[in-house]
Amino acid sequence: MANMFKKIEWTAHSLMKMKQYGLSKSKLMKILYKPERKEQGIVPGTMAVMETKKIYSNIKTKPTAFTKAVRPPGEIWLMYKEEKQSRRVISAWRYPGISKPGEEIPMPKDIREEMLKTY
Repeated sequence: MANMFKKIEWTAHSLMKMKQYGLSKSKLMKILYKPERKEQGIVPGTMAVMETKKIYSNIKTKPTAFTKAVRPPGEIWLMYKEEKQSRRVISAWRYPGISKPGEEIPMPKDIREEMLKTY
């Protein structure tokens, strides 16, 4: 239970990627606390959690202001590191497809290279 209420630290890289991919802190906090899937991160000692984008397919006509548009499938990923007093969010990104559990984490090449260099 104490593990759940650790302080969240955001790296400059994660804040930059949040802007780039249009992700909010509240959205990422939801994924951090209630992930759909949890995998080992590419950087040693990190974890990656994800959530699939919700798809609305019950719309038979053109979307209006009162209906939600159909979105293509995809995933939102968050990589973090557990530390003694906090959780450090290292990166966040959107993956346009659907990945399979247990396979390598789908990550844009630029993020992967930066993570391996920095952490």
